[in-house]
Amino acid sequence: MSSTPTFLHLAARAAGYRPSPVRDFWEVSMQPGVISLAGGNPDLTVLPLAGLGEAASRIITERGLDALQYGSGTGTGGARDAVARVMAAEGNPVDPEHVQITAGSQMALELVVKLLCDPGDVILAEGPTYVGALGVFAGMQTDVAHVAMDSDGLIPEALEEAIARLRSEGRTVKALYTIPNFHNPTGITLSAERRPRIVEICSRAGLPIIEDNPYGLLGFDGATLPSMHQLDPDNVIYLGSFSKIVAPGLRVGWAVAPEPLRRPLQLASEATTICASVLSQTLVEEYILGHDWEAVLAKARGLYRSRSAAVQEALTEHMPAGVRWSEPRGGFFTWLDLPDGVSCHAVLDAAIDAKVVFVPGTAFYTGPDMDPGVPGFSQLRLAFSLEEEDTLREGVRRLGEAIRGK
Repeated sequence: MSSTPTFLHLAARAAGYRPSPVRDFWEVSMQPGVISLAGGNPDLTVLPLAGLGEAASRIITERGLDALQYGSGTGTGGARDAVARVMAAEGNPVDPEHVQITAGSQMALELVVKLLCDPGDVILAEGPTYVGALGVFAGMQTDVAHVAMDSDGLIPEALEEAIARLRSEGRTVKALYTIPNFHNPTGITLSAERRPRIVEICSRAGLPIIEDNPYGLLGFDGATLPSMHQLDPDNVIYLGSFSKIVAPGLRVGWAVAPEPLRRPLQLASEATTICASVLSQTLVEEYILGHDWEAVLAKARGLYRSRSAAVQEALTEHMPAGVRWSEPRGGFFTWLDLPDGVSCHAVLDAAIDAKVVFVPGTAFYTGPDMDPGVPGFSQLRLAFSLEEEDTLREGVRRLGEAIRGK
């Protein structure tokens, strides 16, 4: 008789789920005196908390029999109207009936991958890419092929080459996953000139695009670019979230998918959660449809713009020769390239000693993370969204010292 309980014989996919590298630094960042440049958290101090509290109280008092009950598997009508309002503000109008509400856009991504991919299929993604997406792909037993990017975003020629190469190897390529606006982790925005080209490449290749856009309304100047969904709604699955423009604790996100995917997406969502929190959806509805949320968002953009500028100034002042970095026009992140051969992990150890923490670049690539020469080995991500300007400057100064020591 086996001494190992049978329930511990896990499915193969279980090995794909690993701790988030960002979460790994949570305890370190909570230590006294440590400056965290790791987590991409929105600044919630801009929110009208008193007004939101009154709305929550009113919702429970006046609408509690509905707001505290099960809801529609596609989402409440009010939440879907709120999504349409937000997407219209970005210049991307959508029919509320085409919106699938989920418990955060992370859930939407997992549902889409679950519906599109079989084990061993390939998803193309920028190199580097969002660490949470890598977790989803690994858990769904889907392989990732990174596509090169530069200061204008994903490189169309590299995308064409990757598709041709993988197919020549007999691989099944299922989709392109991309974060075109204020990319996580690099902060880079895909240029307006490249967007139609990438849409055309994927359409011609028969590859759907998964467009992940949590930061699209967080441009420092308030400007927006045409979404891929606008350019080709029949081949683009758009993912959005209220986490960055309202609050992550609400856990309300959404997907807008082409017609053939809408019913499967609804059924997969219902099988996963039955429905997203109706109370959270109703609060989102009240906030977006009943408050001047765009004025609040403009205030938040001003904070992020000022904080990004502080980081850029501090990097110029404190980084040693050979360090290069991105100059984001929005969002939460800046990406650093260290001199060749300098290990981001060695720098991290020194930085923690100096009481500053960041996320190493290897976290944003698939594959090994400690070997010299692997993608991300000499790269790192800085988040500037939450800390005050003086704290950010001091954090960058400490980081500069840590890099010099390597």
